[in-house]
Amino acid sequence: MSHCRQPFCLALALLFLLPAAPAAAQQRRFGDTTTVVVVEVPVYVTKDGEPVRGLTAANFEITDGRKTQPITGFEVIDLAQKLTPQQATQLPVAGRRHFLLLFDLAFSDPEGTFRAREAAKKVVAEQLQPSDLAAVALYTTSRGPSVVLGFTSDRRQIETAIDTLGVPQLVGRGADPLGLMVNASPSEGAMQASEAGGGGAAASRQEAVTEFLRAASEAEGKVNRDTLKNQVTAFSRAFADLAKLMGTVQGTKHVVYFSEGFDSSVLQGEGATMETAAAIERGEVQDIDSDEMFGSTRQQNDISQMLEELRRANCIVQAVDIARLKSGVEERPRVSGQDSLLQMAKGTGGELYANFTDLSQAMSKVLQRTSVTYVLSFQPDNLKQDGSFRKLRVRLKDAPGGARISHRPGYYSPKPTVQVSALERRLQTAAEILGGEPGGPIGASVLATSFRASGPNAYVPVIVEVNGPALIAGQPDKTLVTEIYAYAMDGDGSIQGYFTQTLGVDLNKVEAQLKQSGLKFFGDLELPPGEYSVRVLVRNAKTGAHALQVVPVVVPAYDQAGPVVLPPLFPEPQGKWLLTRETQVAGAPQPEYPFIIGQEPFIPASKPVLAANQGARVTVMAYNLGNGDVRAEAGVLRADGQPVQGGALQLTERQRGGGRAPDRLVGTFTPSGLAPGEYLLRVTVTDGASGAAQTSTIPFVVG
Repeated sequence: MSHCRQPFCLALALLFLLPAAPAAAQQRRFGDTTTVVVVEVPVYVTKDGEPVRGLTAANFEITDGRKTQPITGFEVIDLAQKLTPQQATQLPVAGRRHFLLLFDLAFSDPEGTFRAREAAKKVVAEQLQPSDLAAVALYTTSRGPSVVLGFTSDRRQIETAIDTLGVPQLVGRGADPLGLMVNASPSEGAMQASEAGGGGAAASRQEAVTEFLRAASEAEGKVNRDTLKNQVTAFSRAFADLAKLMGTVQGTKHVVYFSEGFDSSVLQGEGATMETAAAIERGEVQDIDSDEMFGSTRQQNDISQMLEELRRANCIVQAVDIARLKSGVEERPRVSGQDSLLQMAKGTGGELYANFTDLSQAMSKVLQRTSVTYVLSFQPDNLKQDGSFRKLRVRLKDAPGGARISHRPGYYSPKPTVQVSALERRLQTAAEILGGEPGGPIGASVLATSFRASGPNAYVPVIVEVNGPALIAGQPDKTLVTEIYAYAMDGDGSIQGYFTQTLGVDLNKVEAQLKQSGLKFFGDLELPPGEYSVRVLVRNAKTGAHALQVVPVVVPAYDQAGPVVLPPLFPEPQGKWLLTRETQVAGAPQPEYPFIIGQEPFIPASKPVLAANQGARVTVMAYNLGNGDVRAEAGVLRADGQPVQGGALQLTERQRGGGRAPDRLVGTFTPSGLAPGEYLLRVTVTDGASGAAQTSTIPFVVG
């Protein structure tokens, strides 16, 4: 592939772009704008272990602190209705079930963990619903909890994360910054290819993971023998920190905790032995270890604090004793380990699954009880932006007798952006990408279309336009840091491609231009044929203001019979926007710039703004057009999809492509007779020789 054409490269070269500082180091400011906070409360109602259906908003009452709040939003999510992945993305994130698959390497035998890994993959593949999100994490005493994969709907990525468990030689560097994808290392990629061809890759991967688990177990075993108290303290404090992080994720988090548990005698004590009883009779109480006899008060307090943090974060621990997942009979007593697992489960409203060799039997109960979610919304009054915890109570009214309600015990008020940690930001951003509602305080529009490339994947440019005044509103200094994330999801909810970019811009040089129009960014994806939803998030890293846009993209099979028509494109004059593009990998070939009329490159508008009754230049690119005459017809739709009269398209030129390049149909579109507002332009191109036709669309605005 050739390098990008020089005029376009020069147009995008911004000498005032600065290296972006780490998000955690930025100074942020709150209070410049009014923020409306909506609190969503997912509620489960069960009777005899089965979900209760048919309730309405009138059946619930919410108390925030001591004040009863009016319910401003109400939604029912019933998973018995078999949602598609696309429908799932339209659900409120708070109503989607979150499963954190947490593998404990500190208090587990490698064989149990290995089998738990296989059981977890089976549950993900066979039992989770399209709306369910899952994340994968590990716990070791030396490193604490580490997230291998953030909450995602991508089943392929979840399976890869469970397969590799973050083993260094199986996971490559340069991973997705939001943790929505696990990058396989070159050796792992070779393993997968070999496995597909019938090689011994699976055995090699199994061996790598087994060795990793064995090494972790041996290291933890040495710690267990010497400093169990310190290990339990480290465990409880690490889980308390994890809970605080999970508190930033909306929705109920089911922490599926795969472990054999720790020896709970450190908490409960071992009682009086013959030696301690004799010492008491002799009055030699100074020789008695009270922690050993009655349990450690310090560790008890640590565990209590951990459980409180888990409850506040709406985390329910579903503890799975993986000793039962070992082959053969159990080799050693598990009473004390089960006690610690039971304490974590019951202390957070979960269950201990101690006698299930098949994990799916255990999880089916959890999935059944939580298959109906009532999402209640309210707007708290006079909410301080201080990150404090506020207690909630939800009461049932006129519900069936014996019904039980489960809901979050409270919520955290928003924190000033400067106080949001990098991990919290990562989780919040990922949640917005996966299920956020399009819109936001920053106005943005996105154009994404596909072009034939030399390989099996298509080249998909993504052009993002960001409203300048909204982007810099509340900006605390003269260095604007803008984050851009784009993820392409297929019909199964799998992520097939992504790019991310952080831009630092010196406002001393470009503030006037940004206020006049805004920022225009050019990125690209490579995608195989299929239908995708490209979700683009733009955020000011210092103020926290963001915009989310979702656009459909169809990547056709370019060798198909009949025309392949791309969306109509409206060129914009140079100098209107502050232009920049995705950082290119050094030494990597760049695709040829696709937006060309004649020999001149142009930059298309993401959402054209046209003057009423004035002609605007437009080009329609198409593949597989024959040598005969070509017809193009235009229709205009309102934003709601209803056709309207008005608008005329006149073609003036056909520029034939060659090789992989498309034909370009150039002409003029005049939005005659259209009132100001938002519309959709639909263009149908017909091949005169074959009579085959295809339609494409683009939104536009009549100013």
